[in-house]
Amino acid sequence: MLPQNTSFQERCSTMMIWFSAGLITLVFLWLLGDLFWHGWAQLSWSFLFSSPQNAGREGGIGPILFSTGLIIGVCMTVALPMGLSTAMFLAEYTQDDHRLGRLIRGSLDVLAGVPSIVFGLFGNALFCQAFGLGFSILSGGLTLACMVLPILIRTLEESFRAIASEQRLSAAALGLSRSTTLGCILLPAAIPGLVMGSILGLGRAMAETAALIFTSGYVDRMPESLMDSGRSLSVHIYDLAMNVAGGNPNAYATALVLVGLLFIINFCASWMAEQWTPLNQLPA
Repeated sequence: MLPQNTSFQERCSTMMIWFSAGLITLVFLWLLGDLFWHGWAQLSWSFLFSSPQNAGREGGIGPILFSTGLIIGVCMTVALPMGLSTAMFLAEYTQDDHRLGRLIRGSLDVLAGVPSIVFGLFGNALFCQAFGLGFSILSGGLTLACMVLPILIRTLEESFRAIASEQRLSAAALGLSRSTTLGCILLPAAIPGLVMGSILGLGRAMAETAALIFTSGYVDRMPESLMDSGRSLSVHIYDLAMNVAGGNPNAYATALVLVGLLFIINFCASWMAEQWTPLNQLPA
């Protein structure tokens, strides 16, 4: 309840905030309920581990899950080291008026708004054709890494900048080098930001469709290596819903699995962030 002396403008603002939050929650629950209503009956252990049959109308998503895991693994293996090093450079080695830093930040902001279909065409031209990787899991993972980098770098940069400057001054007073300060003090304190950036990157990578159609391909069999073509969960949902008559039941079930995986990833990452006590929150 609002206090009696609250002004009319404050009451209206509070009501608008609660209304917006409630509306977003209702839309999310409606989407989740629709997935459960149409897809729950199809879920089983056999569905999760068996291979698709009859163009995906029957069978399961075992190879699809495995291909998705490989694509995400390639993506994060490439994106995390590059994103972390770039964020360190922007936060610790450049000032706000640094010309190169401003150019990199501006480029990241532009890349963050580029449509995924453009990344797909770029990945097809560079990784599939110029590098000779063809339609493969490796091409898809590298393309997703390019998409994830802007979000990951900007999140990590803000995480480093949020660390109290007293920690840097204390390290300098103790005679620690900049690399030691980064590795032993600032990096552990930035772990929550690293986790959050990884969550945002995983969310975009796992839900991506357009970029993977042009890079990793449509093949729904079990891949034998990173050079094989592989179908992700999002591409499988798109194919069943748009190109396969009678594929909607399995499409709903696959979408439910995808949402469930995102829930698990978010829950585990939140738990890890709570368990890790960053140095800037330790008691004096």
